[in-house]
Amino acid sequence: MKVAISTDTNSGITCAEAREAGLHVLPMPVIIDGQTYLEGMDVDHARLYDAMRQHKAVSTSQPSPGQLMELWDGILAEGFDEIVHIPMSSGLSGSCENAIQLAASYGGRVQVADNHRISVTQRESAYSALQLVRQGANAREVKARLEECAYDASIYIMVDSLEYLKRGGRITPAVATLATVLQLKPVLTIQGDKLDVYAKSRGAAMAEKKMLEAIRKDRETRFAEVSDAQLQIDVAGTLESDEGMQRWLRMARAEFFGARIEYVHLPCSIACHVGVNAAGIAITRLTGR
Repeated sequence: MKVAISTDTNSGITCAEAREAGLHVLPMPVIIDGQTYLEGMDVDHARLYDAMRQHKAVSTSQPSPGQLMELWDGILAEGFDEIVHIPMSSGLSGSCENAIQLAASYGGRVQVADNHRISVTQRESAYSALQLVRQGANAREVKARLEECAYDASIYIMVDSLEYLKRGGRITPAVATLATVLQLKPVLTIQGDKLDVYAKSRGAAMAEKKMLEAIRKDRETRFAEVSDAQLQIDVAGTLESDEGMQRWLRMARAEFFGARIEYVHLPCSIACHVGVNAAGIAITRLTGR
């Protein structure tokens, strides 16, 4: 059986990267002042950040059924027998449930994995799925393995401004105003299906310290029995300057010396909610590697 792996740009995997890796990726819609664009095609990070600096209205939406069918039909037309599709967590978007319903019309040839992940952890799921296929797994087996290990990941992220979380209804205007007055930098966490406040810090330096401590705690508790080779630590963000990106990367590498760590841009679909100059870090247990 020839099995393809598809995901969406919520994973941070670009169309160019997907082609090189042998993956298939669906561009997510990004809405700026009422105009819809497709991530990686007619909107990129620079254009989105510019819009947010101008305080324009930005948001995201689910891909249409037609877009998803076009992706899957194109993959099957290439000669693949089965597809494993990995959308963002069902707890954070309705796109997963919509994909599951649409897949029912493909007679079992499309398996949708509710992997309960987003961004860099979703990215690692796509690459793990690709490795499982190379090891001989079929679509149902890949789906089962991804769902079995879905919660073996954590994300922590510090936002620079609460503007877009307030606009999206994640926090109330009163809370946003109070946090701004007190110069608080909230550290948010995503554990599967929820976006929660992990900690509140006075200033960015303290928030960065708390994120690194959180990953260290996860490493020593939740993943105590997992070898370093089976864990991936990623730093990510919407940082506008190369200096800021490199500084955050150096801090993570110094804290977790010897770990394979690179900086990746948060996808536009997430940047719409956290705003510019957010910084994050994630730890993921790898599957199939």
